[in-house]
Amino acid sequence: MSNFISELSYSARLEADLLHFTLIVEEVSPMPQLYADQDLLLSAVGNLLQNAFKFGAPNGTVVLRAYAHGERIRIEVEDNGAGLSPEAADDMFLPFTQGGANKTGLGLGLSIARRSVEANGGTLSVDSVPGHGCVFVIDLPRHAGAVATFVT
Repeated sequence: MSNFISELSYSARLEADLLHFTLIVEEVSPMPQLYADQDLLLSAVGNLLQNAFKFGAPNGTVVLRAYAHGERIRIEVEDNGAGLSPEAADDMFLPFTQGGANKTGLGLGLSIARRSVEANGGTLSVDSVPGHGCVFVIDLPRHAGAVATFVT
């Protein structure tokens, strides 16, 4: 898992520097191997990072973390943006849905990210505190039943 997070953090650091964000990548504790489709997960987490930069507070902070939680693996992307209302949080995973003032894109990213995570036997959810930001949580079984596998 640490190699996976390292690969993600490399490109995310470039974007963070370009947009004047601070990216914090928490140290990944040793954890059991995760069997999953690497391309699907890279796409999902990459989308969450891009959204954190897009909707985070100007010159803000984005945190990427991954850890074992019982028989699950969690990957979290946290921003310090405006957060979401409960209604917006419910609808944001629907296709063609866009929130916030920045309407660039088609509004498909979170829908695709959720499907990518679900294809690996996991879930994608958001915890939001209006005025303080969001934490997007990918929750995966340690042994997802994906067709293409990678071991980290």
